[in-house]
Amino acid sequence: MADWQTLDPEAAREAEKYENPIPSRELILQHLSERGSPAAREELVEEFGLTTDEQLEALRRRLRAMERDGQLIYTRRGTYAPVDKLDLIRGRVSGHRDGFGFLVPDDGSDDLFLSPSQMRLVFDGDRALARVSGLDRRGRREGAIVEVIERAHETIVGRYFEEAGIGYVESDNPKIQQEVLVTPGRHGNARVGQFVAIKITHWPTARFQPQGDIVEVVGDYMAPGMEIDVALRSYDIPHVWPQAVIKEAHKLKPEVEEADKEKRIDLRHLPFVTIDGEDARDFDDAVYCEKNSSRWKLFSGGWKLYVAIADVSHYVKVGSALDDEATKRGNSVYFPERVVPMLPEELSNGLCSLNPHVDRLAMVCEMTMSKAGKLVDYQFYEAVIHSHARLTYNKVSAMLEQPKSSEGKALRTEYKDVLPHLKQLYSLYQVLLAARHERGAIDFETQETRIIFGAGRKIAEIRPTQRNDAHKLIEECMLAANVATAQFMQKHEIPSLYRVHDGPPPERLEKLKAFLTELGLALHKGKEGPSPKDYQKLLASIQGRPDFHLIQTVMLRSLSQAVYSADNNGHFGLNYEAYTHFTSPIRRYPDLLVHRAIRSVVRSKLDTPHVRRAGATSMPRARIYPYDEPALEQLGEQCSMTERRADEATRDVVNWLKCEFMKDRVGEIFEGVITAVTGFGLFVELKDIYVEGLVHVTALPGDYYHFDPVHHRLAGERSGRSFRLGDSVQVKVMRVDLDERKIDFELSEAAVNAPVGRKRGGVRGEGADKAPAERGSRRGKSESAVFGNTDVQKSRDLKKALLSGAKAGSKPAAGRGGDGAAKKPASSHRKGAPKADAPSTAGKPRKRKAKS
Repeated sequence: MADWQTLDPEAAREAEKYENPIPSRELILQHLSERGSPAAREELVEEFGLTTDEQLEALRRRLRAMERDGQLIYTRRGTYAPVDKLDLIRGRVSGHRDGFGFLVPDDGSDDLFLSPSQMRLVFDGDRALARVSGLDRRGRREGAIVEVIERAHETIVGRYFEEAGIGYVESDNPKIQQEVLVTPGRHGNARVGQFVAIKITHWPTARFQPQGDIVEVVGDYMAPGMEIDVALRSYDIPHVWPQAVIKEAHKLKPEVEEADKEKRIDLRHLPFVTIDGEDARDFDDAVYCEKNSSRWKLFSGGWKLYVAIADVSHYVKVGSALDDEATKRGNSVYFPERVVPMLPEELSNGLCSLNPHVDRLAMVCEMTMSKAGKLVDYQFYEAVIHSHARLTYNKVSAMLEQPKSSEGKALRTEYKDVLPHLKQLYSLYQVLLAARHERGAIDFETQETRIIFGAGRKIAEIRPTQRNDAHKLIEECMLAANVATAQFMQKHEIPSLYRVHDGPPPERLEKLKAFLTELGLALHKGKEGPSPKDYQKLLASIQGRPDFHLIQTVMLRSLSQAVYSADNNGHFGLNYEAYTHFTSPIRRYPDLLVHRAIRSVVRSKLDTPHVRRAGATSMPRARIYPYDEPALEQLGEQCSMTERRADEATRDVVNWLKCEFMKDRVGEIFEGVITAVTGFGLFVELKDIYVEGLVHVTALPGDYYHFDPVHHRLAGERSGRSFRLGDSVQVKVMRVDLDERKIDFELSEAAVNAPVGRKRGGVRGEGADKAPAERGSRRGKSESAVFGNTDVQKSRDLKKALLSGAKAGSKPAAGRGGDGAAKKPASSHRKGAPKADAPSTAGKPRKRKAKS
């Protein structure tokens, strides 16, 4: 096969990329498949007729890369085989707090169940190859790990403990159940109970536990702010600026240089304003609105809306250290009273932020809106603006919604110069809102909360936030600009990232239909799937019903999660055929990419009515926007991942803080609302304080309860009593577990003795642009877990037996005193079931002897 180049479908690509080309991945896979058996590297060298040292080394590297990427597997016989020929399944490991897990296949097929013994070989998030080893009692495919392709965690964050001189770390991530042994002498001066980061030096095997070196002592268990420090490390959120980033940021001047203002559209005379929250520090967007004075009758009577967005792409160049770090971060992360920004503060709060009374560079979307709120025309251009006022939502609301109040009058006087334009914005908003309803965008009623801290960063209050017309006004302006941007991308055929929100998945839709049918309701009558307008019509029709919040919650949970994608599939929730993110480049990387795409047209020589230019030098597109669709798809996956990561991390921090808030309230009784029903119990949110906990099914009174997924309820077998999503209940706080971020409730005595049938209360939902929160991550255990997980129990029994042996006479670990080691307090922070007293160690995995 020395003439492999004539057979290689990618020979031209290889010849272009490499001075000494070798067979492409595609040809290697094809050859191994047609060969009929695995091949050693030496056999492939001979069969392909490779001769030079450069070719041999390149083939070695390619085979290793294909092995790493899960295309090939290196067998015990020292040969390479295509994964699909060995009936192996490639996917990502998803762990569960009870010790078992799943392999989620890349091809979208059904998950493989991984037993606790298999999960001891991997960590949550690892990419692995597995084979189907059988079926479990429920008929699910069981898997056996064959090879780990990629490790998700180089370091694990958890708490440090010692027993009999043996140091180990318990992961703070409940999906990682393995305890990581600490290499003797590598404990980093950590004290027992402290949070640490441990770098894995020996990965887990069937016989040995993982082992590592402590590389950072994060801090004490209950130290203020520790919840965020732990979350940053547990979720691998970059939070330390590399030196190259610091160096680039320090080179930037604190104010816009005069040379940078040249050859831009000068809008400093227009009274732009920013409207944000009270504690906002980075201002992405400024707005200005005026009556349309077009001499063309067709366009008269509407508005000119200017949305000016911070010109981040002017400062953050493709391939710079700032850009590389922003790609990794993907977005800013907003924790309670702390922000981990995507860009250094020199940019996010300074040079890029549209602060008041200073000149700033901006990318402007100028839109012509009709009297009916339709987008008639738009233009994009590079500009320089001067914000005339930093306004807040509350101030604008007082001026526009309560103009006769004392506060409203005072503010109108203070901001009299910008008030006429605020009035125009308000008039446009009312028209845009009507157009939104006409379009049929889904508008769920949601309730967000804000944590108010007292001394020592302890929660003083959890307060509901109120959305006023000022919030909605800015939201509609941003929506209009994002839609104009998506149209701009399509018109100029620029590959781009879109914000995509698919319709409800078929399985969720069927469950929703069944639920609605039981209530005598229907979502739609056509054969095609429901439209957003169908959702909105149903929401409008159930307004005023006592079960409105129940129905809305079930509808909300039927929707999918919005993602970033290079394929435009529209936005279901907003009912747009094309939608993208343009308005927040300081805090979202997709918006920065979109700005670069726009600039690639603005700085081109293309004749288009949708761009204004002021004489800036034209530049080749590849220099400004060097992305093709595959690259954008990869970036879309990265940005979707970082968005989910931020959501999960902030949710975890909030749950930690809420557990802290409730730990002194054990035994107290509260009114609550059932927010979710599962086979293992009821999730109840306490009214007025917005804290959620679990009433386990075994804690329900005097009956056997069965889960009814259609009606979202647990129904008693004999009593006929049921507990349904949206029901009001009275609960008693029984236990708060800060390690697990769990709060356990039981029904109060009054609730237990209440008659059958309950008054239903409200249920909070989430926005259509977010997926419903997963109920399994840190909430309760499955029914089978009530009795403990046998394999995890055995593993821990073994550990105790080994430690008992150490206490009885084995030598202490190197560098530690046998009697001086502090012991871990029993059960106060342990995860899982308590250990048995007299375990047997026969046939069990051995603890790895710690390697120095």
